Amino acid sequence: MSQQFHYQNDTTRVISSSLLDNPSLVFCARFGKFQRKDTQCQAFVKRVIMSRLFKIMMISIVSLNAFFVVLWTDYNTKYNLFRLFEVSELVFVSIYSSEFCMKLYVDPINYWKDGYNLLDVIIIITIFIPYGLRRFKGKHYPYLNIADGMQSLRILKLITYSRGIRTLITAVGQTAYIVASVLILLFLLMYIFAILGFCLFGVPDKGDPNNWGNLAVAFFTLFSLATVDGWTDLQEQLDSRNLPLSRTFTITFILLASFVFLSMFVGVMIIHTEDSIKKFERELMLERHVTLMEEKQVIVRRQQEEVSKLMQMQKNADYKSFSELVENFKKTLRHTDPMVLDDFGTSLPFIDVYLSTLDNQDTTVYKLQELYYEIVHVLSLMLEDLPQKKQSQSSKKADEK
Repeated sequence: MSQQFHYQNDTTRVISSSLLDNPSLVFCARFGKFQRKDTQCQAFVKRVIMSRLFKIMMISIVSLNAFFVVLWTDYNTKYNLFRLFEVSELVFVSIYSSEFCMKLYVDPINYWKDGYNLLDVIIIITIFIPYGLRRFKGKHYPYLNIADGMQSLRILKLITYSRGIRTLITAVGQTAYIVASVLILLFLLMYIFAILGFCLFGVPDKGDPNNWGNLAVAFFTLFSLATVDGWTDLQEQLDSRNLPLSRTFTITFILLASFVFLSMFVGVMIIHTEDSIKKFERELMLERHVTLMEEKQVIVRRQQEEVSKLMQMQKNADYKSFSELVENFKKTLRHTDPMVLDDFGTSLPFIDVYLSTLDNQDTTVYKLQELYYEIVHVLSLMLEDLPQKKQSQSSKKADEK
């Protein structure tokens, strides 16, 4: 009995610990079995969200909102159109909130698994931050300007509706490890040259303490040299103090940092971007192929239904044969009716090759006709010359006699 009691306690402890360790899995397991009763409404809202018109409307609204933010930065325009900005702000916030609610209604669990949906949530939170600060902290809160400046993040909602931008972001994400490795190597190079520059040019009496006086200033100076921004001015300051090895130091660091590491960074980004673009094009081709196959299956299914209807009509109507039924059916067909044929002779490549073969055949027949005309012309000339030759031969024979 005691053993059974301990066993039950152990199992209870194991179950409770598993629930505490994996709450999300238990939540998904419970609600994954939940069957919604509003499937028709959910399907309608999903069709609305996935429609092309809805995407175009959201892109237009986000672009219009960005344009209003640009106008809002001008104080005169902001003062003259204050009421317009207030009303438009309420409209934009309502639209963004409605979009969030619609997407969350369609799929309340998988919505949080998409990174771009989380970006939309963050943008919506930043939209409501200024209202909360004005409500609880007042209009003269010192950090309110920062919250207003963060409203520029609204334009990032275009990322959700642009597959091209998402492709570039994916390419940047794939290069994160390699880019981090390149940046670490660049940091190590700058660390070595910062210590070396501090020891060579950071002497307070004869050196350049403004640019090489400590490690932080030396790092900033090396960053200017790496970007090749104003490096001539820095070198002139070193030359004015007659510091030895200054030009060798500067040229060596620029060659390594700017022409090697930064070029490597750009090359890595370009390579991964091209790979992502190629993958994006393959996905588009696959989607088009799947869409085409779906349309083909729909047409084939409809044709099968029509044939089955014909068979049923043959059984119910007074037709002598199925061919007579088909002939009557042909009279009802239109030129716009689609038809899917799996025969090789109906494929576009075969038709292209067949038409080009016919063109070559016509060209060959035309050349043969020209050749035949020339042969006939030559034979006619030979026939015309034949009597003259016979007369000349007969005259020669008469002269010889």
